[in-house]
Amino acid sequence: MTTRLGDGPRRRPGQLEAEVLAVLWAAERALSPGEVQAAISGGLAYTTVMTILNRLHAKGVVTRTADGRTFVYQPAQSTAEFTARRMRGLLEQVDDPAGVLARFVDTLNPGEEQVLRDLLDRPRPES
Repeated sequence: MTTRLGDGPRRRPGQLEAEVLAVLWAAERALSPGEVQAAISGGLAYTTVMTILNRLHAKGVVTRTADGRTFVYQPAQSTAEFTARRMRGLLEQVDDPAGVLARFVDTLNPGEEQVLRDLLDRPRPES
């Protein structure tokens, strides 16, 4: 992990967005930027939290609603929906999706493999 002078450890790319999303998913209601800022460790500046929330909103990952003079934010989808969408996007970026899926299946423990088998065996709704 690299370090910036005087700022402590540097976060990985996408880590701030992931931290903000984790806070929003854990909340039982929409949160203001100040509430998100307070929930994230590391002393992020309010403007940094606002930038992250605006980026997530532009990507369609969070929704926002006016609440007085500010916005409150909440996730646009569940963690499962979000993760599945990311997985789908990753598969679309590779030349060998079957190879990626095969390697993924090789990493599953027996319980996860059974869940996947059960899901694949169930009837799929017609689109």
